[in-house]
Amino acid sequence: MRNSGVSLFDSNVSKVKNKKDDKRLSVERIYQKKTQLEHILLRPDTYIGSVEPLTQQMWVFDEDIGMNCRDVTFVPGLYKIFDEILVNAADNKQRDKNMSCIKVNIDPENNIISVWNNGKGIPVVEHKVEKVYVPALIFGQLLTSSNYDDDQKKVTGGRNGYGAKLCNIFSTKFTVETSCRDSKKSFKQTWYDNMGRAGDSKIKPFDGEEFTCITFQPDLSKFKMQSLDKDTVALMTRRAYDIAGSTKGVRVFLNGKKLPVNGFRSYVDLYLKDKVDELGSPLTVVHDVVNERWEVCLTMSEKGFQQVSFVNSIATTKGGRHTDYVADQVVSKLIEVVKKKNKAGVAVKPFQVKNHMWLFVNCLIENPTFDSQTKENMTLQQKSFGSTCVLSEKFIKSATNCGIVESIMNWVKFKAQTQLNKKCSAVKHTKIKGVPKLDDANDAGGKNSVSCTLILTEGDSAKTLAVSGLGVVGRDRYGVFPLRGKMLNVREASHKQIMENAEINNIIKILGLQYKKNYSDPESLKSLRYGKLMIMTDQDQDGSHIKGLLINFIHHNWPSLLRHNFLEEFITPIIKVFINKDELSFYSIPEFNDWKDRTSNYKSWRVKYYKGLGTSTAKEAKEYFSDMERHRIPFKYAGPEDDEAITLAFSKKKIEERKNWLTNFMINRRQRREHNLPEDYLYGQTTKFLSYNDFINKELVLYSNSDNERSLPCLVDGLKPGQRKVLFCCFKRNDKREVKVAQLAGSVAEMSAYHHGEMSLMMTIIGLAQNFVGSNNLNLLQPLGQFGTRLHGGKDSASPRYIFTMLSPLARLLFPATDDNLLKYNFDDNLRVEPEWYIPILPMVLVNGADGIGTGWSSRIPNYDVREIVSNIHRMLNGEDPLPMLPNYKDFKGTIEEMVTNQYMISGEVAILDSTTIEISELPVKTWTQTYKENVLEVMLNGTEKVPPFITDYKEYHTDTTVRFIVKMTEEKLREAEAAGLHKVFKLQCPLTCHSMVLFDHVGSLKKYETVEDILKDFFELRMKYYILRKDWLLGMLGAESAKLSNQARFILEKIQGILVIENKPKKELICMLQEMGYDSDPVKAWKQAQEKVSMDDHLEEKVEDSSGPDYNYLLSMPMWFLTKEKKEELCKQRDAKLTELNTLKKKSPSDLWKEDLAAFTEELDRVEEKERQNAVLPVKQAKGKTGKAKAIKVKEETLPTPQGRRVIPRVTSAMKADAAKKGKKVKVILFGKGVCWRLNLNLGFRVDGGNSVTSLPEVLIMITQPRCSEPPAILHKLFDLPKCSHISPLLISLHWLPIAAQIKFSSLVIAYTCIKRTAPSYLQDLIKRYTPTRPLCCSARLVVPHTKSKAQRFSVLAPLWWNALPLSLTTAETLSRFKKGLKTHFFHTDFTQDLCKCKCLCSITF
Repeated sequence: MRNSGVSLFDSNVSKVKNKKDDKRLSVERIYQKKTQLEHILLRPDTYIGSVEPLTQQMWVFDEDIGMNCRDVTFVPGLYKIFDEILVNAADNKQRDKNMSCIKVNIDPENNIISVWNNGKGIPVVEHKVEKVYVPALIFGQLLTSSNYDDDQKKVTGGRNGYGAKLCNIFSTKFTVETSCRDSKKSFKQTWYDNMGRAGDSKIKPFDGEEFTCITFQPDLSKFKMQSLDKDTVALMTRRAYDIAGSTKGVRVFLNGKKLPVNGFRSYVDLYLKDKVDELGSPLTVVHDVVNERWEVCLTMSEKGFQQVSFVNSIATTKGGRHTDYVADQVVSKLIEVVKKKNKAGVAVKPFQVKNHMWLFVNCLIENPTFDSQTKENMTLQQKSFGSTCVLSEKFIKSATNCGIVESIMNWVKFKAQTQLNKKCSAVKHTKIKGVPKLDDANDAGGKNSVSCTLILTEGDSAKTLAVSGLGVVGRDRYGVFPLRGKMLNVREASHKQIMENAEINNIIKILGLQYKKNYSDPESLKSLRYGKLMIMTDQDQDGSHIKGLLINFIHHNWPSLLRHNFLEEFITPIIKVFINKDELSFYSIPEFNDWKDRTSNYKSWRVKYYKGLGTSTAKEAKEYFSDMERHRIPFKYAGPEDDEAITLAFSKKKIEERKNWLTNFMINRRQRREHNLPEDYLYGQTTKFLSYNDFINKELVLYSNSDNERSLPCLVDGLKPGQRKVLFCCFKRNDKREVKVAQLAGSVAEMSAYHHGEMSLMMTIIGLAQNFVGSNNLNLLQPLGQFGTRLHGGKDSASPRYIFTMLSPLARLLFPATDDNLLKYNFDDNLRVEPEWYIPILPMVLVNGADGIGTGWSSRIPNYDVREIVSNIHRMLNGEDPLPMLPNYKDFKGTIEEMVTNQYMISGEVAILDSTTIEISELPVKTWTQTYKENVLEVMLNGTEKVPPFITDYKEYHTDTTVRFIVKMTEEKLREAEAAGLHKVFKLQCPLTCHSMVLFDHVGSLKKYETVEDILKDFFELRMKYYILRKDWLLGMLGAESAKLSNQARFILEKIQGILVIENKPKKELICMLQEMGYDSDPVKAWKQAQEKVSMDDHLEEKVEDSSGPDYNYLLSMPMWFLTKEKKEELCKQRDAKLTELNTLKKKSPSDLWKEDLAAFTEELDRVEEKERQNAVLPVKQAKGKTGKAKAIKVKEETLPTPQGRRVIPRVTSAMKADAAKKGKKVKVILFGKGVCWRLNLNLGFRVDGGNSVTSLPEVLIMITQPRCSEPPAILHKLFDLPKCSHISPLLISLHWLPIAAQIKFSSLVIAYTCIKRTAPSYLQDLIKRYTPTRPLCCSARLVVPHTKSKAQRFSVLAPLWWNALPLSLTTAETLSRFKKGLKTHFFHTDFTQDLCKCKCLCSITF
């Protein structure tokens, strides 16, 4: 074909179709060639976009509203040609940094638009190749540009050489004016008729400021428009504002008026005017100027993801890879925060997080590419941007607090609720499918459903009891469903937990409940399948907890149901007593005790305890259900106090209130016991209903308290109840041979009335016997078998069926048998069980440490060295103060260093063997070998998606008691790790914090200890009292025993001598004769009765004997062979020995007794540890071979640390100490007496104490007794490893504390405030006087400043001076908390950045 060789770049060939048949057209008419200009006019959409009017939602600037997002009708092509000229003007800023102004004029009436800038002008010179002036070349000829050199990195908007020419082509008139200082000429030329005709260029000499101005009249007919309408002008106006916000350092004028935009941040505010968040507060904007090329703003969006972005001043309305680059960084950080807060458990994906963001980006990108000539979407890959935008931590932190996270969480809650609603059915069904264990009421879901009651039972056995009872009341109105253990606390549960909890879903399905439905209207109850919910659980404390959880479930989701008395409980007896055919039932222990006190012959009654519903028979079940009025107790709503009580018991936000609740209960119980008052109980004979408040405060509180008792140890013996029961059983059995753990557990359950699972008891026994590093420093039971090792933290213990144990030889030395007589024993099921606590000779809570989480409290106490404790007790016995102790774990080879008080750093051991090898020979305490291998070394070996591998290999040489890893890595990695700290890199350091040392004291109340020394002192005082009691008891017992032996020896002697004749005489006569002869009634028995130590078995089971007369059985029941000479002499020797022992005891003090016990214990401890060392060192003996001789097998030395290794000393830097201090300590200044007291207190924020006393909190206390102090206390320098000559002010700034000067002012002003409000002590109030103005209109919030000649800076002088300098808003604050909050803010604004050396002159305030 003739035209087949025509280049596509030189011409455009179009096929023209006519209405007539194509066959009738000539070839010339079918195939045509157009010029570039003709093609642009013929196909404008290829170059400038559509020329048809388009209506869509866009941001525009309306004069009356401002920036407004609304539906706009505009022609994209017209908008594009205007934008090209505007972007060209902004581009000039990149060529000329001195450019400072752009002027835009839009004249809709005359259809004239002009854009002027004062940047560098276009060179007014003739182009040597094209033979035209450069301005005419640029604006009058197509495909001309200065942006064709792609090797030159430019951050301008133009790229393809069309730009301004398109504006010329689609204008009826297009004028270019420019001036160039270099050529000293000005240029002006005008094109007409769509660049079809060019006017003459006018070139003049020029010597002024450079500029470029483009003026054009759009050819509106090409855009099917008559004039520049309102929408088009509003859109162009917005672009002028865009340029003002995105072009730094340029003032923009529109129609002669300067636009009120000062940078990108103020431009963003145009969009957010009158925008508020979900709470009605103005949107929070996070702004960051990342670098010269990137500026980012972020706020919350309620309409999905929104973005406003600019690339080289081009408005990328559709975004692009630059917005994705920034948004992805924000999303990745926000999603981490959301996952932590997302308790609902709803899966949140990145795009869902992005939907809550409104992102503003202004950037400069080198040689950007776009998906079209309209440049709405930037497509350049991030690696080619020519710059990076790494958002700062400050920006990310602010982004998490600007409302986006809260908006996401609200959406999560909405989604979670939607998913929950799908679990509910809005239709009431008469039959329920898919709940196999439900015994449904026949009328449930029908017209009589309101009269139906669902009985929820505690387990299948309780369901059987309920089904037995339904034989009495019928099955039409009663349904039964068994619960599997304890219900979920829905108030604190995640959405995922609730969704996956089959029990909750079954209950909702059975009852026909709907989430978030309001059941306030009684008619709404008819939509339920059951009108009542009855709870039937055991009468023990765990049963009370199940009731509470069900109440919490209903209250949290449907509080209105409680107002309809929807809930009931079915109570059963906890104790029954029988005599002959009479039977009495008791529904609480206090009620039974009250009956026992009032019944003289209660010992004649047979007592049966009903700990569980399974104890009752089917016959008894029918009896219960036949008397529904007695056993059915409805809950009645009593008002808001019920809501508060339920929330108090189960809300995570009420931890402090729950502590006070339990504390008050313990105080009340102790006071009742001290005054012999009966305990409160709920279920008396007259109980007909119950309020939720009474249930929480009288029944559920018993469970919460027992939960603490089971979870938190006692100060006295360091044991929890389960451990104490095991020890009680072992002491009682006094096994000389080993016993299986499973067998011992059964024995403990029998002897001590253990009411929980035996597996839990077996684990307790195993725990008492464990002796690996990190477990017990002193195990009370011997581990005879595999009781667990440090490899798995004790979880690798063998089955209790296969392992044996017995008491440690140290156990009875720690818990002397003599002290058992002084203890107060508990009674359970009419059986004397373990004591309230044992009284060891050492504080075992410090020896073996303690860990436990209860209700409201948790406790954590580390282990301490046994010999250090013994040494400190010796010091205290000698009247000296105990020395400070560091935590210590038996056989631990690492180091434990104190950071600040009660905060320690535990470090393992690592050594460098060569340039590529290290050896790890010890791990931090409670870091188990297998766990460390999986979580640290394996990760470092294989790497992760984000972190490359760090080591090349590792080998294991450890045993069950030792640790040894040989780790290989490259030399570079080892140098890198050594520079950062090997302990840190290999996670061989872990902090140990002891801020929660909570223990039960000897009276059963919880007490929080601030230091270990406080625990030691409390134990010492109590133990000393019991040594005094022990001595008294021993004196009495030895005296009674010696008297008994003396009487027996005298009786035998007088019988042998014939003085005493007892043969063939009546018993009464014998007793009278012995009385007349001066024989004592049984001295031992009489003394025991006086001490009220009669055994409980005799007390309860045996019949009451007549004990009014003397008891001479100890004499008359002696066998005949006692009359022999040998027995007589032996008895006399026993008598003399007992008297000698008694005299020796009288000479000893209680301290002597304690020292003897400590000496015996220490001696045995040395023997036991020496035996352990010998067992560890001795070679292992192999079984005998064929020769019959045993072979010794030596343990390989490869398990031991390499002696040639270079040990790496653990780093505990000042920064680590400062961080620990920031978490646990605050500097506080206290004014008292005639000096200033500097304090560092644990767990306290800044506070002020006025007065003459110092609280007894743990502290480092330095008194400054001189009138003036030259420098702050040196303790701060020591604490934070600061040079002695350095000032502490920089430290305080780094810790975000107020300067010391401001702290002292703060303290003084708070005291002054309390003086003004008359809440301070009177001696302080006397120092402050209010100023009384002479005129009533004057301010009266000032204080009188007294005149004094003294040079001392007195409180009475300085406080009024500082007070009068405060703003009126502070001095008139209504409450102390508001005053303190405002005052601290005031000081941060005024004093924080000032010279902090002022504190030197303030440290001498006196009263």
